Amino acid sequence: MSIPTDDSQMMKSLADPEQARKAFEQVVSRYSEPLYWKIRHIVVDHDDANDVLQNTFLKAWRSLGDFRQESKLSTWLYRIAINESLDFVRREQKMRNMDGDVALASRLVADNYFDGDQTQALLQEAVATLPDVQRTVFNLKYFDEMKYSEMSKLMGVTEGALKASYHIAVKKITAYVQRHE
Repeated sequence: MSIPTDDSQMMKSLADPEQARKAFEQVVSRYSEPLYWKIRHIVVDHDDANDVLQNTFLKAWRSLGDFRQESKLSTWLYRIAINESLDFVRREQKMRNMDGDVALASRLVADNYFDGDQTQALLQEAVATLPDVQRTVFNLKYFDEMKYSEMSKLMGVTEGALKASYHIAVKKITAYVQRHE
């Protein structure tokens, strides 16, 4: 039996107990890479991003019955991924009982999967110093080129607040880069 690729048909397959597991495998296959990169921009470390991605899919699987289909499946998954990423970063900061910003950036440069140059490392270091919400908004806008309207649905925040967060984040990043050049 073939699993459909459009969201509405996929949701029907997910709701059918005989097709649910196969349909969810299709969801994982389709969304693993884009979710990974959204998560990676927030948690920075490759291994941590993989852990958060796995948690995202576990939470999605367990919550399928709660999905009201008021948004696209991808939006729902991105929201879970962002929330899981932010929760992870907060837990890490509490566990280490320190300011995780610089530690986060230094872990990026030490990461075997990071292939950037010094400019990219400096940008990532600057982004890592941002508060969680500003970091998320900046990453979604700058790296993923996501529209504010889509971010608003994803994060449950007004477009105006997102624009303000992005503007403040850009100012902070610019100041950080200028201080460290």
